[in-house]
Amino acid sequence: MRTPSVYVAEELMPFLRAKIAERLYREGMKQSQIAEYLGITQAMVSKYLSGRYKVPPEDVVQRLEDIANEVSKFILFGGRREDAVLLVARRLFELFQSGFLCRFYAEYAGVGEDSCRSLFSVTQGRREILEVLNMALSELIKNERFPELIPEVRSNFAYSLPSPRSIEDVAAIPGRITAVKGKAFALPPEFGASEFIARILLRLAGIRPEVRSVLNIRYGRDIESALTEAGFKIGKVKTGGLSEEEAVRAIADVFRQDAYDAVVDVGGLGVEPLVYIFGETPFDVVEKLKRLVGSL
Repeated sequence: MRTPSVYVAEELMPFLRAKIAERLYREGMKQSQIAEYLGITQAMVSKYLSGRYKVPPEDVVQRLEDIANEVSKFILFGGRREDAVLLVARRLFELFQSGFLCRFYAEYAGVGEDSCRSLFSVTQGRREILEVLNMALSELIKNERFPELIPEVRSNFAYSLPSPRSIEDVAAIPGRITAVKGKAFALPPEFGASEFIARILLRLAGIRPEVRSVLNIRYGRDIESALTEAGFKIGKVKTGGLSEEEAVRAIADVFRQDAYDAVVDVGGLGVEPLVYIFGETPFDVVEKLKRLVGSL
């Protein structure tokens, strides 16, 4: 039986691994390092570098080249191996979700294309949430000043469905957003990827249902001054010493008093101070981040 996983393993991964290996080798990475990162033998890396691998159809080649470029850059800037694996898996899943790979898989497996599409389909509402958050995330990580705002606990960026009922109704960044060599990196958003920040939006849904997106950044005197200069309406809490559930309530319940652009958590013993920037959409949040950066 030729399942999608067999199709990926036999038809896509040899070419994709080869293209990643070629890029890493051109940048000076040793074959042994490439082998360790890709989870294959050094002999297999040598085989790929010599051009001995299966080439998919031309349309598929272009998409895999794009993935190889993205993953190679992620690796070269110090991204973790497990995160690179997730990035590849997510990108391939997106190609199935969009229906692009279903045409090629159907031909390979001798099944109907509709069967593939139904297997990977998501509801339109969820797809739109992921698309919007992903576009806003791309804009965010392009900002050259953003990496210096990422806290020690790293940043997350979330967007909920209207009237969310569980953390599975909130999309966020798996593994959070991290800074490597002065550049921001993030995996594609997924539903259920961040429990804490999702629970903040879940509680907010019963207080300010229009507020459906949030991003956390570091806090400091420079940030506090910039928030004021940028004209942010700011709430303030202290979650040091609180349980996680109490911290969620403290941050969200500030909005019972008024609508805020940001909530400052001054932290406390064992709790890093953070700023939570809120908006109706991820694009609102990114625009507020740009205003803040402009005031730094």
